Amino acid sequence: MKTRIVHQLTRSLLPAIAASMMVACSSPGTANSSITSSLDDSKSGIITFASITPRSAGDYLSHYATGKKAFITGDLSMPENGPRVVPAVIILHGSSGVNRGERVWAQRMNALGYASLVVDSFTGRGIRNTERDQTQLSMTADIADAYAALRLLATDPRIDRGRIAVMGFSRGGVAALYSSLEPFRTASMEGNLRFAAHIAFYPSCGIAYESAHLDGSPILMLIGGKDNYTPAAPCIAYADSLRSKGARVTIKEYRNAWHGFDRPTPLHSIPLATSARECHGFYDLDSRTFTMVRGGQTLSGAAAVDESKRCLTMGITLGGDPEAQAQSPAEVAAFLKAAFE
Repeated sequence: MKTRIVHQLTRSLLPAIAASMMVACSSPGTANSSITSSLDDSKSGIITFASITPRSAGDYLSHYATGKKAFITGDLSMPENGPRVVPAVIILHGSSGVNRGERVWAQRMNALGYASLVVDSFTGRGIRNTERDQTQLSMTADIADAYAALRLLATDPRIDRGRIAVMGFSRGGVAALYSSLEPFRTASMEGNLRFAAHIAFYPSCGIAYESAHLDGSPILMLIGGKDNYTPAAPCIAYADSLRSKGARVTIKEYRNAWHGFDRPTPLHSIPLATSARECHGFYDLDSRTFTMVRGGQTLSGAAAVDESKRCLTMGITLGGDPEAQAQSPAEVAAFLKAAFE
């Protein structure tokens, strides 16, 4: 049993670890007439569209145009009433895949008068769940999916291409947060198309992506004070770092909340889920270097990769929080209203 757990620990890597290692990812599916490349026909419902599956941050930045193709799906819904052209919110799921929580948020966006696109990054790639093994899919693939969704929504005549936001939860929160870094945008987009806002629910910030260049759009981070999966403290520090670079960052901490606080889920443990809560490091997109910190010592190269494996721990707690469930929809609504003005 001990050997198996150690093996799981060495395989379950989080954002910047995936950025520093080459992980093979399958992309089932073949391009055909069911693949949607434009929404000029105002299609809604389940849509299949093309993305890529980068193996790491370096692979994303260097080989986006020639990256391994993936065909993923999204569920596009429009508000029932409102103006002819509306803003939109792209919704990205966590390590358990799309569930009721993402759909509830899509309904909330529609009620606010916004289109919503719930992206499924797993099913088209043959993945069910990454809680125990994040190396099944690099975190940068979620960022690629977010930008693929942005390009697609920008072709829809019902949607204001200048007012498209991205919102994500946990693993999806990683993509929502770090897609604010300009190197990811410029690698994947032509012209000036960008997200109008970024909303990250309980993202992982202990091993972060960093860049001196930001897309300039506002960022909202919502975190739980008791979160032992993706702890609050590193995200507070990361928000301060972003502000020092000129970013407009709002951070809301629900002090008594655990991971998944916006969901109506009873508090429960997942013993074999892997967390990087004890890890400290970053992947610099500008220099493309990976650095880890252990006991005040800075590590790079192979030593950094080794530390990124060693620092992982297992066992997390998930569950909803009444205060966060009550307040987070209003926080998001107010933030989007300001961002879309």
